[in-house]
Amino acid sequence: MQKAGLLLGLCARTWKSVRMASSAAARRNPLENKVALVTASTDGIGFAIARRLAQDGAHVVVSSRKQQNVDRAVATLHKEGLSVTGTVCHVGKGEDRERLVATAVNLHGGVDILVSNAAVIPFFGNLMDVTEEVWDKILDINVKATALMTKAVVPEMEKRGGGSVVIVASVGAYRPFPGLGPYNVCKTALLGLTKNLALELAQRNIRVNCLAPGLIKTNFSRMPRVQTRPPHDPFLRCTVRLRNSDTTQAISYLLKKRFPFFLQLWDDQARLESLKATMQIKRIGKPEDCAGIVSFLCSEDASYITGETVVVAGGMPSRL
Repeated sequence: MQKAGLLLGLCARTWKSVRMASSAAARRNPLENKVALVTASTDGIGFAIARRLAQDGAHVVVSSRKQQNVDRAVATLHKEGLSVTGTVCHVGKGEDRERLVATAVNLHGGVDILVSNAAVIPFFGNLMDVTEEVWDKILDINVKATALMTKAVVPEMEKRGGGSVVIVASVGAYRPFPGLGPYNVCKTALLGLTKNLALELAQRNIRVNCLAPGLIKTNFSRMPRVQTRPPHDPFLRCTVRLRNSDTTQAISYLLKKRFPFFLQLWDDQARLESLKATMQIKRIGKPEDCAGIVSFLCSEDASYITGETVVVAGGMPSRL
């Protein structure tokens, strides 16, 4: 009996060790063998998210409107030993959305994760000056395309027993940025879209959550393309096309176009310190601050979280 007791004790300890080892492995690679699509993911926040998902074990498909951006991002992440592929995708085009999904299915057999990060900022100025064309553009890309991109991946997620969607909004959804009215409005709309999708897709075991970044420091070396139109102040009629929802880059660039004496935000230490003084956490955010939150929301650790918005803004006010 004593030997039997010792044997049972040994078996129990061995099984506990196996479970602990398995749990540790899961913590190291919480997204192991998951397949993730990330739109607008060749720079800034989107790129950081794609990198983190791959570091956590996922097979990631990055995308951008330009092939050269896709190639550069994929090459960079391949050098880090990560499982990443990419394709061109303009989220406003149905055929591009279908190709993005098909790329993941053909290469990896399905889709488990969607991070919807693509957005445009087509106007700076007063809401009363916004044209119908501008409203159509920003709602098409920032809201409608997000809903349709989600619709495109749901059937593939269902085949795999469920999935996770993360929509990237902005702290501007809560605290409007002056001069960016249409952008603020569409980001607030994404909070509502998140709630509604979460409600409808829960029965399919698909969770939907939202990320609302604040001021995030990104690379300014590649300036957005600007198109000016003459009526009134050309600055108020400028069109800025961004590859992600990086509000900081847009605001800084637009200020510089209107007021040439403004330096780049990160080069003006006085302005930087002034901004940090308005935050509870006294620093500007990094793309990596957003990436870890997204990876968590896509993991089993967040399996009981859906319909929520996580604000990553250093303590900026964020309540509707």
